[in-house]
Amino acid sequence: MFNWWNQTVTRLRAITRDERGTPVPDWSYPDKKEIKGCSVQPAATSLSQDGRILGIMDGMTCYMPVNADVKAGDRIEFEGEVYVINGDVRTWPSPTGAVAHKQANLERWSG
Repeated sequence: MFNWWNQTVTRLRAITRDERGTPVPDWSYPDKKEIKGCSVQPAATSLSQDGRILGIMDGMTCYMPVNADVKAGDRIEFEGEVYVINGDVRTWPSPTGAVAHKQANLERWSG
């Protein structure tokens, strides 16, 4: 049987540091965790322009195991690119118990 869930991503989570008594995210050395059993698929792409191209958004959808330690605010590294999780991570329960998973909408801007 072919396995659609055969990709691996790396979850990046900012550590926090204290700045004048306020905890702030620090992405210098993020906490990293490898997540196996994922499926990353192309999603939306768009241009930001005002008569010229200012930026290009590359969107992906990442499906991952239901027990994956990932949440809004994390980043996902996949095939050498770092994507920001756009919105909440959603859990999709399976009516049959066979295909429960989490879904994260990813985006990366360039330009």
